[in-house]
Amino acid sequence: MISLQLLLTAVATFSQGVPVGYAGPASRPAELAYEDGRRAYGVRWATRPPESWATDDPADSIYRAARDLLNRGHYREAAAAFADLAKRYPSSTYTPDAYYWEAFSLYKTGDATRLKQARTVLEYQRDHYAQTTTRGDAEALYAQVQGALAQQGDLQAVAYVRAHAAQVDSSRSAAGGGCPSGDDDDDPRIAALNALLQMDADRAVPILKRVLERRDSCSVALRRKAVFIISQQQTPETEDILLAAARNDPDEDVREQAVFWLSQVGSGKATAALDSILLNSANPDLQDKAVFALSQIDSPEASRMLRDYAERAGAPPEVREKAIFWLSQQGKGDNAAFLRGLYGRLTDQDLKEKVLFSISQIGGGDNLNWLMDLAANEQEPVEMRKKALFWAGQSDDVSLERLTGLYDRLKNRDMKEQMIFVYSQRNEGAALDKLIDIAKHETDPELRKKAIFWIGQSHDPKAAQYLQEVVSQ
Repeated sequence: MISLQLLLTAVATFSQGVPVGYAGPASRPAELAYEDGRRAYGVRWATRPPESWATDDPADSIYRAARDLLNRGHYREAAAAFADLAKRYPSSTYTPDAYYWEAFSLYKTGDATRLKQARTVLEYQRDHYAQTTTRGDAEALYAQVQGALAQQGDLQAVAYVRAHAAQVDSSRSAAGGGCPSGDDDDDPRIAALNALLQMDADRAVPILKRVLERRDSCSVALRRKAVFIISQQQTPETEDILLAAARNDPDEDVREQAVFWLSQVGSGKATAALDSILLNSANPDLQDKAVFALSQIDSPEASRMLRDYAERAGAPPEVREKAIFWLSQQGKGDNAAFLRGLYGRLTDQDLKEKVLFSISQIGGGDNLNWLMDLAANEQEPVEMRKKALFWAGQSDDVSLERLTGLYDRLKNRDMKEQMIFVYSQRNEGAALDKLIDIAKHETDPELRKKAIFWIGQSHDPKAAQYLQEVVSQ
């Protein structure tokens, strides 16, 4: 199953109290998702020439130079170099594909005149080198070039776009039960349909609707791509089309992506539909997409739905963790207050850990004080106290004076060990002073060893001086 794979891990794994493997949230999740979606559901073609493979070929040096120009973004120069290769060495093993790379370079310039030239070059390759390895990519690129020219009013390109877009929903299963073309073969038609949507939505939307209404096995890949295309163009029907796909399409991936792209619509109807999916779907992956989609909608209602789901006892814990995480990313004060209250109502340890992490991500005095108070609370489980202490200690807003004062009040050995680690992660000189003090005066020999170990990791001259004193004793 194809998936966007754009939901970033929000669950921190702990080893001896130290979170590892946390990647953090994407800074611009919607934009990243768009790029991922374009690759997975839009049009694909080769964008980087392979390394040279025929060193004895007389055109090898030109190919390598042209490839380098293209990879460095010098598109006009690259186009000229690939054209020169084909002209000077028509029998070279590089020549058939050089036409493709010349056309691609011309396309990348974005210049209208060069787009027409790219079209001509691709047509020449099609007529003279039909069996070369880049022909599949060339068909997809040709459709993209035609789409760009059509939007500029080129009549030949307009005719191509309309004709090929109309073919998208006309391909059906062959008489023998097989599909008439593979997934990649649909790329030129999808590119044409995408271009048609940009220049004439009234023509394109009915085609997209018919594609998404199909239920034959040959249309699955088309439906997946159609969902992405319709999501990128706001029309009066975009929302209803995505809602219908999210609720009714038999393909799980189509439903998931329709749910995901509803986040870009953000209307009240879309928000209500996402809440309905959370309530009624038994598919955790679909619920996961719905949670993310709600997190991208900036409205009090969407936040309320996330809070309701985070508290829903029967929901999958891993999806509830995502809801908790995304609430912390919305940066709203009422979400922080909700999460602090939620902690005491939870019984699942992983969910409680997620709340601690999420509170630390929101930051602010109230939240950091709450973490510190929890760390000092001997009625709380030690593991929860350790997590709270770690996350509070990561913030510069928690004064080192408060952290150093806490050590002497702690009675639990594991908490003291965690406190030593927290000091080791701080950059202030006073943190090193505290470690040295522990190494000198702590009565527990194992804790003294821990302190000495972390002192040894410091590059501060005071650390080296203290260690020399220890050795010379």
